[in-house]
Amino acid sequence: MDRLKPSLVRQLFVLLLILFLSVLIFREIIPYLSGVLGAVTLYVLMKKWMKRLVERGWKPPIAAALLMTGSFVGILIPVTLITIMLTAKIGKAVNNSEKVIRAVKDQINLVEHDLGYSVSSNIDTTSITSWISSNLQNLAGGTFNAFIAIGIMYFMLYYMLINRQSMRESLIEYIPLGKDNLRIIGEESNALVKSNALGIPLVAFVQGVIALVGFLIFGVPDPFFWFVITAIGSMIPFIGTAIGILPAVILLYAQGSNWQAIALLIYGFVVVGSSDNIIRLYVLEKLASVHPLITLFGVIVGVPLFGFIGLIFGPLLVSLFLLILKIYKKEYGNAHHRL
Repeated sequence: MDRLKPSLVRQLFVLLLILFLSVLIFREIIPYLSGVLGAVTLYVLMKKWMKRLVERGWKPPIAAALLMTGSFVGILIPVTLITIMLTAKIGKAVNNSEKVIRAVKDQINLVEHDLGYSVSSNIDTTSITSWISSNLQNLAGGTFNAFIAIGIMYFMLYYMLINRQSMRESLIEYIPLGKDNLRIIGEESNALVKSNALGIPLVAFVQGVIALVGFLIFGVPDPFFWFVITAIGSMIPFIGTAIGILPAVILLYAQGSNWQAIALLIYGFVVVGSSDNIIRLYVLEKLASVHPLITLFGVIVGVPLFGFIGLIFGPLLVSLFLLILKIYKKEYGNAHHRL
């Protein structure tokens, strides 16, 4: 019977120790992982601007502070305002959801009377209300954890920006991969981050604006709220902008604005729906393409983990995971051929 070599035992022990510490650290940092991903995302988007400012004579701390202030005003404040608005609306919707469901049942009763078939008797308004209350409020995420994650994000971002060269050298030293694979990880990670952090929100925003025009033209109540819902829906594959347009159509129909409801329905499927392909074709020429299934699984993973911003960070996390698997296969997958 062959005995294990002492060097192999030591190697296995060190690997198990690394795994144990990694699991321990990762488990504790999960509530604030969005801050870490946010810092990495903003760094990828800002590093070229940082380099240009430093080359023009700006001191690194001042250049970093300027870029961080710009990100706070241009990104964080709008996202915070959207989250506050959604939280208020979701709270109101939860409080009135049973009334809304009863109103929907009344509308169904009218249709049932004409068809002679009963459906509404099987609708349990209490169970639906409970489901809405437990699921919709998760979208806003925890406020306390969000503030800590934002603090971690900007703390990390500051030091990543002013210590770009030393950070790169540290990554090369500590990551156990060859330089070629590290270069591939860097290039593909940059493309993935830009696609998820710029491409997906940009497409969603433009589609939301196009839908907003329709909401304003056809007199939808609270059009800016439905603009946000439509933009969020655009980020989710196989659901899309219908999550904002169909409720607005039903709302108009319930108010007796029948022709406006029909017109908005046509506008939504023809104008807003067709704009999706046109916008994505233009955006994908500039940025990397992300498969819809990656986006879908990213949303499923990201929203429970990160709340609202999981719509962006979830697909990014899944994409990076698949990239690491690809690198592992490239680095070690054919190792048995070299033995």
